[in-house]
Amino acid sequence: MTSNTDGSGYFLYHSIGMYPGKAQAMEQALCNYAKVWGTPDDSQWPQVLGNRQRFIDLWTDLIGADAGTLTSSENVTTALMSLIGGLPEDCLRGRSLLVAGDCFPSLHFLLAGLAPRLGFTLRTVRLRPGESWVRDEDMIEAWDESVGLALLTFVTSTASHRCDLDTLVAHGRKMGSLVGVDVTQGIGLIPYDVQAPMVDFTVSSSLKWLGGTSGAGILHVARPLLQACRPELRGWFSQENPFSWDLDAFSFAPDARRFDHGTPSVLACVGSVPALEWNAAQDAQAMLDHNRKLSGMILEAAPDLGLTPVSPTDDARRGGSVMLRLPEGPDPAQTVSAPRDKGLFTDCRGRILRLSPGSVTTEDGVMRLLAALAGTRGAA
Repeated sequence: MTSNTDGSGYFLYHSIGMYPGKAQAMEQALCNYAKVWGTPDDSQWPQVLGNRQRFIDLWTDLIGADAGTLTSSENVTTALMSLIGGLPEDCLRGRSLLVAGDCFPSLHFLLAGLAPRLGFTLRTVRLRPGESWVRDEDMIEAWDESVGLALLTFVTSTASHRCDLDTLVAHGRKMGSLVGVDVTQGIGLIPYDVQAPMVDFTVSSSLKWLGGTSGAGILHVARPLLQACRPELRGWFSQENPFSWDLDAFSFAPDARRFDHGTPSVLACVGSVPALEWNAAQDAQAMLDHNRKLSGMILEAAPDLGLTPVSPTDDARRGGSVMLRLPEGPDPAQTVSAPRDKGLFTDCRGRILRLSPGSVTTEDGVMRLLAALAGTRGAA
């Protein structure tokens, strides 16, 4: 027997993400934090900064980064701001910054605002009419030697399209561009290694397939670029010794700590460590196989339900989500709300139904979802 809270019908890994025992593991981690932070002694900072370092180390291992090249950030937007604000001026001034039109909107909002001040042209590769993702070949066509930096989206949040990183990064090297990747919608399920192909920087959150908390983002910067960066968003934690109070002797830390600034937010890191530890202990291929099996069940049933895939049907070109266009008639809000009472959790963006089966989702959950979708269609 299933319940509304057993996770078998959870399809929201593109949003928050779950793992078995998440509530209990997070509760223990946060209660331990509260106990340390609420004890009237002098042990707080050594302990909580150690927790933050554990978060950084787990992320470093997850993406194959070199030690000292990764730090925490509140979210992908602040991580990107820290990176852009630290680049040598000639990287972008008078050049173009290339991004796909299906990138995460928050990043585009940031870049559009920075372009006039930093003197670069934001070049956005738009979707072709009637298509659901920006084609890799269109990115390459727009990517010439004027591009100082390209920001790639590993897996899109709108169609679960997985870009061809090997081809795109190789082209970027020929053009002499810096290459960064937003891995938020794929990391934790789809394999990613910052050194295969080698990229200049990576940004992400710990949500989605990792199942961490909000506010637990990361910034990785490869060492050659890291050494050249002088972040304008800086503070006492940007230094080798944060406790240096000499106002005339500021110097950047030699590693990724230079991208830190004021007092770090450690609570989100503490809350996300259990998720990262759980993920690191799993058989990565088995998790991906589980997702592919459940996703295949959804894609196979979609035509009979009047649902049109807007995600790639090729596993190699798709992330972990399956996006389906609802037919005219059913109210998208009703499509989401009606199954909720049966422990089936999905969401819609407009008429696009987003389904992301993960580690707690089961075959029974998929079958119950398909039956509920058939019922919603029949009631329209």
